[in-house]
Amino acid sequence: MSTPRKFLPSIASLRALEALDRLESASAVADELSLTQSAVSRQLQALERQMGVDLILREKKRLSLTPAAKDYAGEIREALGQIAQASLKLTVNPPGGTLNLAILPAFGMRWLMPRLPEFARLHPDITINMSTQLEPFNFATHPFDAAIHFGTADWPGTGRLVLRHETLLPICAPSLLDGGVLRKASDLARLPLLHIETRAQAWQDWFDYHDAQVPTPLPGTMYDQFSTIIQAAIHGLGVALVPDYLVEQELAARKLTVAWGRPTEAKGAYYLVWPEAKARNPSLQAFRTWLATQAEPEDPLPR
Repeated sequence: MSTPRKFLPSIASLRALEALDRLESASAVADELSLTQSAVSRQLQALERQMGVDLILREKKRLSLTPAAKDYAGEIREALGQIAQASLKLTVNPPGGTLNLAILPAFGMRWLMPRLPEFARLHPDITINMSTQLEPFNFATHPFDAAIHFGTADWPGTGRLVLRHETLLPICAPSLLDGGVLRKASDLARLPLLHIETRAQAWQDWFDYHDAQVPTPLPGTMYDQFSTIIQAAIHGLGVALVPDYLVEQELAARKLTVAWGRPTEAKGAYYLVWPEAKARNPSLQAFRTWLATQAEPEDPLPR
């Protein structure tokens, strides 16, 4: 079914609307789009006429968006980004194709990057473009062909390949223990706890696993990435609960020590995830087949 022309505004007018929502100044929009202010005004007027809806509030010489127009601008922003990504991919697409991949920064740096040279050697004609994403996202509104993410495989409409399960260690600077010995898991609650934003429940889950009675909610400071929380632990700011593979070097160099206990399995695992609509993408198929050779078994831990 073809879409009526009315509902397919020009890219130029949509860019003007999106930019005005973001920049909140007609002069700033004109500078960004390399237009005059009168040209920007004409683009917006044309969009209003085509849609048959008032979009712009005009107060003296200032332009702003109506509430409905602001909602509209938020929705078209992602679409404009997708068009730009698709156009870029079309113009610079190498012979073997490209793969737009979202990754988690710490896992990408420590696990994926050391392995990628082998993929590049086996598939020199495929280009992988990577972008770090800390939060879950929707493939429908983000221009990714696949993502490496952590979770419990509850992503509707996707295919997935488990890459690695995760075991956690409570680690801290040796000086934080000051020669003392923690006798039980609950003793950790007496030390400053460092939390990671993307896994705000990790410490509570850890204490529950060890049947430790601790105050709720747990106090402590919050960090947005493992790289920063590890540095905070190294400098004695508290105890961090982190994946063991991220601190192997720091433990070997004795910059960090295990505060108490043995590694415990985290809830969830690292997965390669892709939208079902892109499952037949040749670049994705090649990457997925290779990545399967790097992945650990589905359930490597004894039960």
